[in-house]
Amino acid sequence: MTVKEMQSEIIRLKKEKNICILAHAYQSHEILEVADYTGDSFGLSLNAAQAEADTILMCGVRFMAETVKILSPQKRVILSNSEAGCPMAEQMDVELVSQLKEDYPDYSTVCYINTTSELKTICDVCVTSSSAEKIIGNMQSDKILFIPDCNLGDYISKQLPDKTFKLVSGGCPTHLRISVRDVEKARQLHPDAELLVHPECHPKVTALADFVGSTTGIMSYAEKSDKTSFIIGTENSIVQHLQMSCPDKRFYPLSKDCVCHNMKLTTLADVYNCVRGVGGEEITLDENIRLGAKRCIDEMLRLNK
Repeated sequence: MTVKEMQSEIIRLKKEKNICILAHAYQSHEILEVADYTGDSFGLSLNAAQAEADTILMCGVRFMAETVKILSPQKRVILSNSEAGCPMAEQMDVELVSQLKEDYPDYSTVCYINTTSELKTICDVCVTSSSAEKIIGNMQSDKILFIPDCNLGDYISKQLPDKTFKLVSGGCPTHLRISVRDVEKARQLHPDAELLVHPECHPKVTALADFVGSTTGIMSYAEKSDKTSFIIGTENSIVQHLQMSCPDKRFYPLSKDCVCHNMKLTTLADVYNCVRGVGGEEITLDENIRLGAKRCIDEMLRLNK
């Protein structure tokens, strides 16, 4: 079976079985081509909640599928590859964060969307990379315990100097592979290109960027910009996606090592097996955990209005 033949069969089966396919932007382009929605993790979960499909197939990592289930408990949610996790989401557990909350009782606990459902139940509000500044800025509390990504937390703290941040060691191992040396080398090779980076990168890297934003923020900036060449400081699949959507522009990876191996676990064959009903893992959540995590997400939606 060729790629095109497998894609055609996936499209046929998803329509026949009323399946909505979500693909995070870090997935391969051949998977994006069969998806109903593509983008960042939380945006996809909102798409899923509005979709009429009975079954949601998440081509991403576990916490993303959990978020879909939190917002769409009545739907069947499938994670395309059961081994696809997020190292950052697994860096902290309830016991650790509970201790941190005891150590900093007058701080409000803010968790990045890249956390487990269990962890969200003991946090005050959840944020995404694109909404964190607005949401934390709208919070009454001026003391913020931010978990788990200290790089994103550092970037947001610089945008909100009137608030006090407590950051805990944690972050995305994929974005942490990008170094200042990578920036220097890329600037030398492509002196006319703008540097676009994700706020999960090290502060020394984001300080050198022309634009800092979420994955979809980076893509939108590049697509709308009058510039014609860009160095991309996030997962390298974005380079290919941008080259496809903007063939008249040039895109260069900031680091050849910025690859999310968990995202790359999902293959087109995994998607094919899932729509056939012989692959993937159905996501289930204890109702108390789901409701506790939803409270955290609902507060994010309230503060983001």
